[in-house]
Amino acid sequence: MSITEKSVARRGLLPRRLVQLYLGLVLYGVSMGLMLRAELGLEPWSVLNQGISRHTGLSIGTVTVVSGALILLLWIPLRQRPGLGTVSNVVILGVVMDATLAVVPELHGLGARIPLLAFAVLLNGAATGLYISTRFGPGPRDGLMTGLHLRTGRPVRLVRTLIEVAVLAAGLLLGGSAGVGTVVYALAIGPLAQFFLRHFAIEGLSGPPSPVVARGPKARKEHAILPE
Repeated sequence: MSITEKSVARRGLLPRRLVQLYLGLVLYGVSMGLMLRAELGLEPWSVLNQGISRHTGLSIGTVTVVSGALILLLWIPLRQRPGLGTVSNVVILGVVMDATLAVVPELHGLGARIPLLAFAVLLNGAATGLYISTRFGPGPRDGLMTGLHLRTGRPVRLVRTLIEVAVLAAGLLLGGSAGVGTVVYALAIGPLAQFFLRHFAIEGLSGPPSPVVARGPKARKEHAILPE
C-alpha cells in the first residue's frame, strides 16, 4: 500500500478513533469515581489527589484536572509531545469523576462495596484499552513516566514503580485512602489492560507499538502498563 493509500485509510478510521477515544476517557473517569465510592482504597495518583482535595477544599475531580495540567508542564523538559488524547485526558477524567460521584450515592456494607470495586477495576482496564488503542497520545502521567524512561535510560517498570511509590506515600501523608483496592488495582490493571488493548485494537491503524504496553517476551523486560 502506498503512502497516499495509507493516509486515506487512516483518515477513514478517524470517526471510530474519536468515538473510541472519548468513550474510553469517559469510562475511565467513571471507574475512578466508582473506586472512590467503594471506599476500599484508590490507585496511587487518586490517593494523592484525594489527599490534596481534603487540604484544599477542592473536589477530587478538580484536583485531578489541575494536577494533570501541572504534570503536563513537566513534559516540556522531557521533550514529550502531547496529542489529542493527552489534552482530552487532562480535562475529561476529573470532570467525569466528579459527575459520577454526584450521581452514585455512598454505599454501606462490604456486600455492595466489594463488587463495586471489582467492577470499577474491570471497567478501568477496558477504558485503558479503548483510549490507548486509538493512538492519540498517552495521558499526562503515562507520558511523564515514559519521558523519564527515555531521558534516564532506566527501565519503564523501575521508573513507574519509583514514581508511584512516591505518589502513594505523599498521598497517604496528605490523608488519601489506600487499602485492599490499591493492591487489587496494582495487580489486576496490567493483565486487564493488555487483554483489552488486543480486544479494542483498530485494524488498519499502523504506528509504533504503544510505549505503555509490553509487547512480547523481550519487551516485557523493559515495559509495563502505566495506569492513569
